[in-house]
Amino acid sequence: MELNDELPLDHKLAQVYRWGAAFCGVVLLVFGCLGFADQLSPFNTDGSHIAGMSTNGVLSLVSVVVGVALIAGAVIGGNFASSLNMVVGTLFLISGFVHVFILDKGANVLGFGMTNVVFSFIMGLVILTFGMYGRVSGGLTHDNPYWRRRHPREAARESVARRGLPAGGPPTGSRT
Repeated sequence: MELNDELPLDHKLAQVYRWGAAFCGVVLLVFGCLGFADQLSPFNTDGSHIAGMSTNGVLSLVSVVVGVALIAGAVIGGNFASSLNMVVGTLFLISGFVHVFILDKGANVLGFGMTNVVFSFIMGLVILTFGMYGRVSGGLTHDNPYWRRRHPREAARESVARRGLPAGGPPTGSRT
């Protein structure tokens, strides 16, 4: 199954994936650039704060790289943006869980504080929601390309019914 086959290029869901990726990417890019502007040392864990969160040079670099990746996903759009949002959102959630356990330990090389953990959870859920919007749900409408992909028989029956053909298909040479 090719991801590019699932969603038509002009589908309205592509805009949700694009705008979601762009918004979250810009937020991360701004946070990372503010860290670079403050000339933070790379592995400083003493608690330098930018926008209410502790940071260091490495966290600023990671934020810029992820922000640029999300913006690139927004430019590409479609299923790529959706899949990228889901992967990045999941990584943010995992990062939040990992950093909860290493907050005051030497392994906290990114200088995370509790506000960073909360931000990681919130941003992860937002990015993940943008990525899964219209793809993952129990109540997808029947014109949704993801529903059609998951239910090919029902979709074929509905397509035949829309064209006005009998349920068994076109007539096969029967004489009347």
